[in-house]
Amino acid sequence: MRYAYAVTTALLMAGGTVALVNGNPVTAQTGLAVSEQINLAPGGAPSSFADLAAQLQPAVVNIATRQKVQVATSLNPLTGERRPVTQEQASGGSGFLISSDGYIVTNNHVVAGGPAGEAVDRVTVTLFDGKEYQAEIVGRDPSSDIALLKIRASDLPFVKMADSKKSRVGDWVIAIGNPLGLGNTVTAGIISALQRNIGAGGAYDRFIQTDTAINPGNSGGPLFNLKGEVVGINNRLISPVGANIGVGFAIPADEAIPVVESLKKGVRPERGYLGISIQPVSEEVADALGLEKNRGEFVARIVAGEAADKAGLKEGDIVLRVNDREVTPEATLSYIVANIKPGTRIPLDILREGKPMKLTATVGARPPEEKLAQANFNPEENKDFDKQTDTPDAKVIRDALGLSVIPLDAEIGRALGMTADVKGVVIDVPGAGTGVQVGLRRGDVIVSANYRALSTAAGLAAAVKDAKAAGRSAILLGVKRRGAATQYVAVRLED
Repeated sequence: MRYAYAVTTALLMAGGTVALVNGNPVTAQTGLAVSEQINLAPGGAPSSFADLAAQLQPAVVNIATRQKVQVATSLNPLTGERRPVTQEQASGGSGFLISSDGYIVTNNHVVAGGPAGEAVDRVTVTLFDGKEYQAEIVGRDPSSDIALLKIRASDLPFVKMADSKKSRVGDWVIAIGNPLGLGNTVTAGIISALQRNIGAGGAYDRFIQTDTAINPGNSGGPLFNLKGEVVGINNRLISPVGANIGVGFAIPADEAIPVVESLKKGVRPERGYLGISIQPVSEEVADALGLEKNRGEFVARIVAGEAADKAGLKEGDIVLRVNDREVTPEATLSYIVANIKPGTRIPLDILREGKPMKLTATVGARPPEEKLAQANFNPEENKDFDKQTDTPDAKVIRDALGLSVIPLDAEIGRALGMTADVKGVVIDVPGAGTGVQVGLRRGDVIVSANYRALSTAAGLAAAVKDAKAAGRSAILLGVKRRGAATQYVAVRLED
């Protein structure tokens, strides 16, 4: 079995000198660039990494986080009131300073906590000299798994991210971080592969693969080349045992730089978007249509009104080329499009019913990930209550019916096979209350309560309150499922 694990402390730098003291691009000791001090043996192999490690370690930080997470609910036997039971969870990783005034780069998952991926409550940064600072989360980008922090300090040692495109397979690299809670750890290895697609999907599924030892706790740390340049941000490893076996992955620095710059400006990184769902072309389909293997992707769904729809793309089309680039498992359609600036007109080479066609699309802007998650609503996904359900209306519904609901919009409706005229709220978390006991499940659409039509959670909460005020012990819900008529279910109201 293959497992992907988060990694914590490795900096990859390429193409520039290390900036360590007072913002000057010099080393901390002699004023010479690191690349001018490394003692390389014949053939380029270093006789020791000691000088390089000593110069770089002060710019690498330890990150510790704390987050209160709801783990259960308790019932007061005297008042009947339900209260959340919370637990403080601690985690952490690594990061590195990129400016003398305290900006720090790390992974988003290092500072994300809870089931909804919300930011942790507290972030503590410890520098190489042992000084601790409370850090502000300047910005987070879940798509690229990059976060930017800030501490209030000055005259700090820092490093620069550089063009990782100059890196080559076989180059020496070193990682510095806090694996398994062991601070200030240095490991060395080589770049094993570049532009590695590990099947994560999206705009950032391209990693630097390295055999440098990285383990849980290295996440967010730098991966350096021998010039002391950050060429990657350690991100994850693949291992059957949950620890290093020589297959680790880092986010390329050249892909991280524009994200960091956007976060620093307080804006969301822009990514291209066509508005389609895609599937790979199987060997059997390729053979039936006379296509080369590992070429093209199926269009499984079109989002109405988005770029693909406007360009005339249809479900069942096979996209072979995008912007004159072949669509392959290594260069997926999602990856190509996400890295094209919104507003750009691009050619699409497609196959429709076996016949080649050319279309032109104007790339749109990729919506926030939470909106995309709604558009790809999966009724089979297991979910639990989170902070987003702690509104007054949500509490009324959860306490009375043991479930949570979200609005039914056009995208979720299409994912659930609902016609455009259906209005209501969707069960997002069935929970373990009276609702699930009578067969309600995730993806069910509640269209009415005691014959009162619903379109919002507030409407359902109001119906619950009215039923309780009238002394009723149950409420009649009208429920729709894919391809079926409305069914009516009586759900007992919990006290």
